[in-house]
Amino acid sequence: MTLGILKVAAVLEQAGIQVDMLDLSGVENYEQVVEDYLKHQPCMCFGLTATTPQMPAATKIFRRIRESKPKARIILGGPHVTLVNAAYEFEKKRNAKGRATIAYHQLEGMFDVLVVGDGELAVFEAISECPPNLVNGDNPNSPLFLNNTKLTELPFPARHLVDVNSYQYNIDGERALSMIAQLGCPFGCGFCGGRMSPFLRRTRMRTSENIVKEMVQLHEDYGVKGFMLYDDELNVNPKMVELMNLIAETQAQLGVEFRLRGFIKAELFNDKQAEAMYRAGFRWILVGFEAGHERILMNIQKKATQADNTECMAIAKRHNLKVKALMSLGHPGESEETVTATADWLLSVHPDDFDATLITTYPGTPYFDEAIETQSGIWTYTYKKTGDRLHSSEVDYREVAEYYKGVPGEYTSYVFTDHLSSEELVRLRDWLEGHVRGQLSIPYNVGTSAIRHEHSMGQGPIPATILRTTAENAPKQPVTQQ
Repeated sequence: MTLGILKVAAVLEQAGIQVDMLDLSGVENYEQVVEDYLKHQPCMCFGLTATTPQMPAATKIFRRIRESKPKARIILGGPHVTLVNAAYEFEKKRNAKGRATIAYHQLEGMFDVLVVGDGELAVFEAISECPPNLVNGDNPNSPLFLNNTKLTELPFPARHLVDVNSYQYNIDGERALSMIAQLGCPFGCGFCGGRMSPFLRRTRMRTSENIVKEMVQLHEDYGVKGFMLYDDELNVNPKMVELMNLIAETQAQLGVEFRLRGFIKAELFNDKQAEAMYRAGFRWILVGFEAGHERILMNIQKKATQADNTECMAIAKRHNLKVKALMSLGHPGESEETVTATADWLLSVHPDDFDATLITTYPGTPYFDEAIETQSGIWTYTYKKTGDRLHSSEVDYREVAEYYKGVPGEYTSYVFTDHLSSEELVRLRDWLEGHVRGQLSIPYNVGTSAIRHEHSMGQGPIPATILRTTAENAPKQPVTQQ
């Protein structure tokens, strides 16, 4: 479930403001659901959250609201607008007016208020009587930006506003719910969103006690014993082992056995962490190895070498932790040789599962932010140390989501390199997945139960979520669309 907007809902409720959630995750006829909902609701203030893959759905929802309630205030928050704003600010610093500037002004022209960065405190400005067009929770010098103390003091996500039992996810047979224990990742990978955004680049940590308190609450309220931790990299937390030990101690006190799953950074992983994770209930970890060729790892600015990645796999196996290897194709310098090297590396280390995707140059990634237009509608990123390049086609992220993930035979690539066309990248991606799964006897992760399944990062192209304040609490003078 979408935890970010549920945290926004929680702080509004804590302030005595009544809120309602229209949870559209996994709802196929979501436009009709929105239309029916609007017929019976007097509210005039709506908040949407969206990742980039969710923006086409958010755009459709926006249009339904605007058609039904022309004078309603419609607020957009979440990762996409945050990333676009960060890219836009980067262009302004360079005195450039590129695709980020266009993307930002498109969003500005649609929505009445844009909220970027942390939304938990920023939402109060967004619903005030006369809000600015942009509420900036992505500025570390702003009181809206969450530090460790503020993050720890926030109420837990308002999960009671959604149908918790409709979310079907299991870890080793135990029903599980998702959590976010910490925020941000300090690394500078070229493909990763938010490298220019303090909201996503700076790590913010809750206390170990606060994280475990949320786990216990989820166990007591919903009976779950499984927890998927969606933190970028659990082991960037210097107190990770302390947290794992406390989780293990809490299970002993409760007389239960938890099962956990989460992401770790390969070159930071060590035996002490692995031992503590297994004791806490981890049986699976997910690692963004990305590539099996040294030059691609350099071009990505991954910081981890192939030797680091191989050692990470060895550490996990020593402590009986299964590994899902997260791989991506289409980086600067990608060629048939580098794709083959990635396949060979996977076969040599034998992950328990893996994910092979084509990258997208999202706003807020160095691949997007630092690219220049080299042909009409074609943008080129160059990694200066090697000179390797990545080319990407212009995409209107408000309307297009076909670039995102997919199943074999249904991928679309909007990137190409000096060595491989978009079509060749799709072909090689399909070959890599089929070849490695066949050699390692790893089944495909598809089936009737996965038709509306969200992928490893929980960013499937699903409808955005609506938050609204009730009519009594709505701003007295709604801002109309400019």
